[in-house]
Amino acid sequence: MRRSLLAGLVSLILLPAAAAAGPASGEPAAGGLDLETIMANPDWIGQAVESPYWSADGRSLYYQLKRDGSPVRDLYRVDAGGGAPVRLDPAAVAQAEGPSVFDRAHRHAAYLMHGDVFLKDLASGRRVQVTHSSEPEAALQFSGDGHALQYRQGNDWYSYDLASGVAAPVAVLKFADDPQAKQPDELGEEQLKLFKTLREIKADKDARRADEDALTAADPGRAPKPFWLGDKIEAVETDLSPNGRWMVLITVPKGHAEGRPPKVIHYVTDSGYTETQDARTYVGRDDPAPQSLLLLDLAAHKAYPLKTDELPGIKDDPLSAIREQTVAALRKAGKDDQAKALKAPELRAVRVTPIDLDSRDNSIAWSDDGDNAAIQLRAVDNKDRWITSIDFARHALVTQHRLSDNAWINWNFNDFGWLKDNRTLWYLSEEGGYSQLYRKNLGGKPQALTAGKFEISHPQLSEDGQWFYVRTNKVAPYSYDVYRVSAGGGELTRLTQYQGMDGFALSPDDKQLAVLHSSPYVLPQLAVQPAGGGAPRELTNTMKQAFSAHAWIAPKIVEVRSSHGVGVIYAKYYGPADDHAGASSRPAVLFVHGAGYLQNVHLSWSNYFREQMFHNLLVQQGFVVLDMDYRDSEGYGRAWRVSTYRNMGHPELEDLLDGKAWLAQQHGVDPKRVGVYGGSYGGFMTLMALLRAPGEFAAGAALRPVADWTTYNHEYTSNILNDPQLDPQAYATSSPIEYADHLQDPLLIEHGLIDDNVMSSDSIRLYQRFIELHKKNFWLSLYPLERHGFVHPDSWYDEYRRIDELFQTWLKP
Repeated sequence: MRRSLLAGLVSLILLPAAAAAGPASGEPAAGGLDLETIMANPDWIGQAVESPYWSADGRSLYYQLKRDGSPVRDLYRVDAGGGAPVRLDPAAVAQAEGPSVFDRAHRHAAYLMHGDVFLKDLASGRRVQVTHSSEPEAALQFSGDGHALQYRQGNDWYSYDLASGVAAPVAVLKFADDPQAKQPDELGEEQLKLFKTLREIKADKDARRADEDALTAADPGRAPKPFWLGDKIEAVETDLSPNGRWMVLITVPKGHAEGRPPKVIHYVTDSGYTETQDARTYVGRDDPAPQSLLLLDLAAHKAYPLKTDELPGIKDDPLSAIREQTVAALRKAGKDDQAKALKAPELRAVRVTPIDLDSRDNSIAWSDDGDNAAIQLRAVDNKDRWITSIDFARHALVTQHRLSDNAWINWNFNDFGWLKDNRTLWYLSEEGGYSQLYRKNLGGKPQALTAGKFEISHPQLSEDGQWFYVRTNKVAPYSYDVYRVSAGGGELTRLTQYQGMDGFALSPDDKQLAVLHSSPYVLPQLAVQPAGGGAPRELTNTMKQAFSAHAWIAPKIVEVRSSHGVGVIYAKYYGPADDHAGASSRPAVLFVHGAGYLQNVHLSWSNYFREQMFHNLLVQQGFVVLDMDYRDSEGYGRAWRVSTYRNMGHPELEDLLDGKAWLAQQHGVDPKRVGVYGGSYGGFMTLMALLRAPGEFAAGAALRPVADWTTYNHEYTSNILNDPQLDPQAYATSSPIEYADHLQDPLLIEHGLIDDNVMSSDSIRLYQRFIELHKKNFWLSLYPLERHGFVHPDSWYDEYRRIDELFQTWLKP
C-alpha cells in the first residue's frame, strides 16, 4: 500500500503546463544571478568561523572551519595579537587545547579533547592526560580548595587528586535494592528463632559487613560503598558539589511510557529495501516523564528526597478554566472515561531546566566553594518556573524566585548562577515583559541589574566577579552588541559597535573580549578587542571572492504599522535601486521565516542565506520582497512572544496582511499579485494565509509545513497550545487542515519524505483532504532523501525552481 501511495504522489509533483511557459529559472539572470549558483553547495560563499575559544594562557584563540567539499571541521589557531590563522594538522591537533576551566587561584587549567580529560600547569606549561577511556567525560570542575579535578563519565563522578595523580570514583550508584538490607519476613524470623546455625551464619555476615564498613570509612584509598537507590527510578543527570560533600540526582520513573512513535519511511536506501525509523512521539501522547530530585550526603552516606510539594503554586491548577470546559463537553458527549482522565493532579509534575539549553548539561548551579546550590524547575504544564536553593541542614528545597506565565514560560532566558561571594544568586527573568538580569541574596529581595524594553541574553560573569557581559538589542530590536554592567548594579555600557554580534568570550585574565560578528552578506568572523571597550582587531576573513564581489541588495529594515493596535512590525524589504519604476503594477512576495519564535529581521548573517539570495533574484525578475518578524517572533519581548497562545496562525496572518497593504501603499505593489512562501512554521503560515484568507494571495508555496498540530512534537506544541486532550479547541483553531475547504488559490507543497521533525504525513494528509474536497491548482513535491533541513543541492535547486515557476506563472501579468 505504501509503495502504491508513493507512486501516486510522485506523479503529482509537476506544476501545470502553464508554469513551463515562464522564464527558465536555471539560466543566468540579469546581474549574473541564477538558481543553479544560489542553490549550489554553499562552499562557494566561504565558511563561517565556528566555536571559537581561548587558549588556556589567553594568548591565542582556537576555532573551527568546515572543509570545502566535506562535512569535516578543521581546527585553526590564531594569535590574539594578530597574524595569519594556522590550520592544525592531526599532529598539531593532538597537542591542542579544548575550552578550559580554571581553579580559583588560576594555577591550573583543565579541558576535554577527544572526550578525554587533560590538566595543564599554567606556570610550567606541563600537560597531563588524566583519562584515556572509550567513554567520553564531561562536566569538568575543580574542587573548591583547588586540590582535585572532578569530572563525570555518564552519570558517574570521579575525582583526580592533583598531588598524587590518582583518580577515584566519588560515589557508586546502584539502581537496585540493597541485597544486604533484605529483612526476613515472618517465616524467616521463625527459622532464625528455631535454628542456631542459621543465626550464626547471619551473625558472621553482619560482622563481615560491619568490618568492611569500618575499613572503608577509615581508608580514603578504598572505593566508596555503594548507594542502593532501588529499581523504581533511573538517573537523568548527576551533579557533584565542588567541595565533594554533596551529589544531586535528577531521576525519572523507570520504564516511563513515552507513547507510540510514528514511522519515517526511507524509500531510497543503500540496501535497496524500504526501511523504517522511529520518529518523535506526537504531542499529548504521554507527557514527558516527571522528574524528581535526590540529595546524597557523601560524607554521611545517606540519601534524601528533595520534595517539590512546598513550591509556591505547585498544587494550583492554572488550566482549571480550560479543564472545566473540556470536561463538561466530554461528559455531555458521553465520554466519561476521557473526562476522568483529565482530572487535575494534586501535585503538578516538574522537570529540571538545564542552565545551558544548547548542551542540556549542568542543570545544577553550585557556588564556587560548593556550600550553596541552585536548581531551576519548570512545571510540565509550562506555566511556572522556580529557582530554588538547597537547605542542606533540612535536606529541602527553598524557593528563591518564581516566574509564572498564564501562556507559557520561555525556553530561552533561563540562565542563572552565583556571584563570587558564594551567597548571591543571579538569573534572567521575563517578569517585566523583557528578559532582564537580576541578583538576589538568599532570602532577600531581588535587585534588577538591567531594565528596559530590550532583551538581555548570554550573561557571562567575569573571573574577578566585577562585571556581567551580555548580549542585548538595546539600540533597536534588530541590532545586537556586547554590553557590560557591574555585578553590583549601575549603567549598562556598550562595548562593541557591530550591530550584528553573534557571540563572545572573555579571555581567562578578563582583559580581552573575543567577538564573533557578521552582517547580511558576511559570514561570522572573529575579532578581539579590549574587554572594557575599544577598537577591535579583526582576526579572520573567510569569505570567497566570487560571493563578496557580487552587488547584493542590502535588505532595508522597515517599520510596518499594525492595523490591530500592536505597534510596529519590523521587516526586511528587498527592492530595486530605482524603487519607483513600475509603480502600481509590480508583483511582490512575502517570505515567512520558520520556527515561529525566531528572529530574522536583524543585521547578522541569516540562516536563510539561500532565501536571501533568492530574494535578490526575485528583485532582478521584477518582484519586491518583504520578510517580516510577525507576532510570535523572537527579540520583541514577552507580549509579542505569547500573542499566539491557543491561537497559532491568526495574529501572524493579520501581520502578513498588514505587510501586504504596506507594500501596496509604499511601493506600488499590485495587491492582486502578491505571493507568499516559507518553510516549517513559514510553511504552516503559508497554508494559513491561503486557507484563512482566500483571495488575498495570488499563490503560495508551503515548504515542510505543519498541517495538523496534533501530530507535531510535545516540547514545542504543548507550550503554545497545551495538550490536545485538554485543549482540543486550541488545536482546531490553529491547524490548517481544519480550513482545507477554503482553498481557492494556487498552492505548492514541498516536503522531505524522511523529515523526522515535521512529518511528511502532514503534507500527505492535507493533500488527501484537497482530493476529497475536489480542489484545483494544488501540487505536492516530495524529496526522498531530505529531512527537515534540506542538505543536497539538487533538492534545493528543484525546490526553488518550482517556487520560482509558481510565482512567474501566477504573479506576473
